[in-house]
Amino acid sequence: MLRLPQSFWVRVVLVALAGAASVLGFAPLYAWPVIIVALVMLFACWWQARSTRESAAIGFAFGFGLFVAGVSWLYVSLHVFGGMPAPMAAIAVALFCAYLSLWPALAGVLVHRWRAGPGWRLIAIMPVAWVGAEMLRAWFLTGFPWLVVGYSQAPAADMLSPLAGYAPVLGVYGISWLLAVSAGIIVWMVGRNDETPTAASSDDAQPSRSRQKGGAALAAIWLTGIALQWAQWTEPSGKPITVSLAQGNVAQHLKWREDQRDATLKNYLELVSDAKGRLIVLPETALPLFSHEIPPPVIESFEARARANGGDLLLGVAYLGALRADGTTPYFNGAISLGQSPNQRYAKQHLVAFGEFVPPLFSWVYQWLSIPLSGFTPGRTDQASMQLAGHRVAVNICYEDTFGREIARPLPTAELLVNVSNMAWYGRSLAADQHAQFSQMRALETGRWMLRSTNTGVTAAIDHRGRIVAALPQWTRGMLETTATPRQGTTPYVWWHDWAIALLMLAAAGLALARGRV
Repeated sequence: MLRLPQSFWVRVVLVALAGAASVLGFAPLYAWPVIIVALVMLFACWWQARSTRESAAIGFAFGFGLFVAGVSWLYVSLHVFGGMPAPMAAIAVALFCAYLSLWPALAGVLVHRWRAGPGWRLIAIMPVAWVGAEMLRAWFLTGFPWLVVGYSQAPAADMLSPLAGYAPVLGVYGISWLLAVSAGIIVWMVGRNDETPTAASSDDAQPSRSRQKGGAALAAIWLTGIALQWAQWTEPSGKPITVSLAQGNVAQHLKWREDQRDATLKNYLELVSDAKGRLIVLPETALPLFSHEIPPPVIESFEARARANGGDLLLGVAYLGALRADGTTPYFNGAISLGQSPNQRYAKQHLVAFGEFVPPLFSWVYQWLSIPLSGFTPGRTDQASMQLAGHRVAVNICYEDTFGREIARPLPTAELLVNVSNMAWYGRSLAADQHAQFSQMRALETGRWMLRSTNTGVTAAIDHRGRIVAALPQWTRGMLETTATPRQGTTPYVWWHDWAIALLMLAAAGLALARGRV
């Protein structure tokens, strides 16, 4: 077994450091082997935990290291742009990371609860507990699926991601499970009979045989993942089309100032005037106005350019809904189309808590926060894809592309995916690169190109294999001129979303528990 310090507190520190180091496995470094090493450390500590409390503390420590290192950029949005006092912003981020860490702590509780039996059973349970906690975190209270370990396999330009081939079949949580299974097998392979937590099985008593089986299982998992990357789940539905993806690079502290509106309008008018694509895309809330407030000459100029290019323009902008019976008017974080096709619009469905809507009982938070347009209404979940530039396009806005099942909802009808975002809220941090990696995973899961137009980056074209084929440098102003291939067909993941991996994990846990009693 891995030789770990006997001191509980030393192990807690080590596992917290492992959690923090696992952030290196995500974009922009894409050093995914670090994820496996970190999970090996976590599982080894769980293996040797002496009590439920100790196992929960180990899970909490790993999660706290992961989230403090990985999502501390929330401090920028709260303090720098939200106006929250620095000490309160730091406390808020720490409390949020502590909340997120409760999920791996829960996994630790389950692991210790089910540890009785042969050693291999514990190894089978740990990946299920870990990924189950990830899935619950992505669902509970509208969800926060950031830093799900499966995202680490979204491909870098110069590094092989062997498990990426599973994405069109099992989605990001399937990859998480296979990474965790791989870590569990490694822990099992190096385990020694005198350090197993319970009575050894016949396989545990034969270390060489266990290593052979573990090595064969690892080889099968990883070689199958590589082989699956050759599978063609979708096919082109037409010739590549030209696209223009705008990156306005408007500073967040200037974005909503009235004295800067004309400058922002001029900025995007200039970018659009030179656009060459049949499909032109502008970022989330590109214009600091409601759609009905946009000066008619601006709309006319956008439409003229889109028509001259033989296509359409998609504009990220807030818009008002119909007057309600109670006299209030809802407003939406949305996108509207202009050009040759009939005018269409999309309303963001999955809003960000505290940023775009106020959770019940938390309105008091806004005495310290100053966030414009924070009372959005969510759009309907049955919105159809748009007809743009001669193809069906499924639009999603910013945070929505972290939810695979929601991005898959308009498919297989949609031929292209488009994400409009504004990551300026998080400053020069890891947030933008992490978010782009989530878009890469959505492209893999659906077998569709994902086109991203953002305010400050990452503005990019991602092909159906999840590769970033063209991108603008972050924090620069420009128009990314590229091409994208519309695609048709259905990946297995589009059919069954996350149900397949959920059922697979339940079956694995059930089999392990049942056999452990024999």
